[in-house]
Amino acid sequence: MGWAFAIGVVLNTGFVAAEVAAGLWTGSLALLADAGHNLSDVLSLLLAWGAAVLAKRAPSGRRTYGLRKATILASLANAVLLLVAVGAIVSEAAHRLREPAGVDSDIVMLVAGLGVLINGVTAALFLRGSHDDLNVRGAFLHMAADAAVSLAVVVGAFAMARTGLLWIDPLLGLTIAAVIVLGTWGLLRDSMDLALDAAPRGINVDEVRRWLEALPGVEGVHDLHIWAMSTTETALTAHVLRPGNADPDRFLHDACEGLERRFRIGHATLQVETDGAHACRLAPAEVV
Repeated sequence: MGWAFAIGVVLNTGFVAAEVAAGLWTGSLALLADAGHNLSDVLSLLLAWGAAVLAKRAPSGRRTYGLRKATILASLANAVLLLVAVGAIVSEAAHRLREPAGVDSDIVMLVAGLGVLINGVTAALFLRGSHDDLNVRGAFLHMAADAAVSLAVVVGAFAMARTGLLWIDPLLGLTIAAVIVLGTWGLLRDSMDLALDAAPRGINVDEVRRWLEALPGVEGVHDLHIWAMSTTETALTAHVLRPGNADPDRFLHDACEGLERRFRIGHATLQVETDGAHACRLAPAEVV
């Protein structure tokens, strides 16, 4: 996906510069708000790109998992950046509602129309990877939201040209802010969950437990933990009580293959216990 990030950064950096210039020239808050949003997206693309590169580094020294977690931190940082941009947009929109200012609607429509094209193309670059990688999903959501917001700016500028109502521009700024919040909330929630080592969305911990308990010879499962190593890799550890463990290597091999095939958990570590008479100190549910 490196080429997609590079193209996205170049296209959007150029567009931000054009949008800021047009926004200052025409006095359009909607354009300046969209430019601020697009600038945060350029930063988010750089963060996501850097994190994707870092995630490929091999484990070394104290970082026994490498730098895979950087993709999760980048997703979280992207969500926070967007919410900061929302605050600035809302503040300026409130000021403009009190003191409306005229704008050059034709230039606003032209620049915003260009934004629809650029953001739409950039979003398409990340569409395929957005289903499996939260880091790429963040980039896709940013670009898709930008395309929709730019389209709204075109419609708003046209409405101002036809009606002469100056309050439409700051109202668009507030609408853009609302779109950003709605589009960012899920990313913020999922990124925070993964940063706090919650099980990735789409993996049912109870279902994983039941699947392990149904394996041949297994009488119980405890100390089960599932967390994200990165936005694309999931890890699991568990203690498995299996008294008649006559085929330990085959059991572990089949269990780990099954976890990856059924739940996409590719880094599983299972500790097999054979003595059911002496409870493991980590068996109680409240013990981590």
